[in-house]
Amino acid sequence: MKWLLIVFYYKLLMRPFLSILVGVKLVNSENLRQSGPVIIVSNHNSHLDTMSLMAALPFNQLLRTHPVAAADYFGGSWLKRFISRWVLNAILIKRTREAGDLSPTDQLIQFIDKGHSLILFPEGSRGEPEQIQSFQKGIGAILHRRPQVPYIPVFMSGMGRILPKGEKLLVPFDAYVVVGNSRIVQREGVLEIVDEVKQAILVQRDQYNQLNKL
Repeated sequence: MKWLLIVFYYKLLMRPFLSILVGVKLVNSENLRQSGPVIIVSNHNSHLDTMSLMAALPFNQLLRTHPVAAADYFGGSWLKRFISRWVLNAILIKRTREAGDLSPTDQLIQFIDKGHSLILFPEGSRGEPEQIQSFQKGIGAILHRRPQVPYIPVFMSGMGRILPKGEKLLVPFDAYVVVGNSRIVQREGVLEIVDEVKQAILVQRDQYNQLNKL
């Protein structure tokens, strides 16, 4: 049942909605095709970010790819929890840990070790349209402990203008998802890894800027 719900939502509902009605343009989306676990990392301005990335994945990767979301926002009611886990295929992470809880890093590594992939937004929360915020340490902590797992840097533009934070109505605007090549982390320290990932995303932003000049 879960497979059917996920495929219906992302492939039959969101994919045509985003590409035809919203006009989201995918650049190098073939880079998302992976045979093993991978961490997709991107800037974050809108709820459309997750939908665009998941809808762009091949069918055989959907069930084993999980957006990482805040439990207090996406799990605040039974209905939200059901949608998040059974339709969006998200992993819900508590922002505040209680005694006995695994750390967010440990929770996510458990999924990676089972061969599952993650979609992470290192900024943590949605920022202002077209602005990149400071990155949190989570992505660095995961890649520090699992340096053999590749990551894919992505830069998205326009999503925050189509559906800004706090808004419910879509505004017509061009949007792009620029996907980089998968790569293995080269640095060792947590903060150094965070900076490496950020720079890789900025490279995709440069590619987007080049596309707009053509």
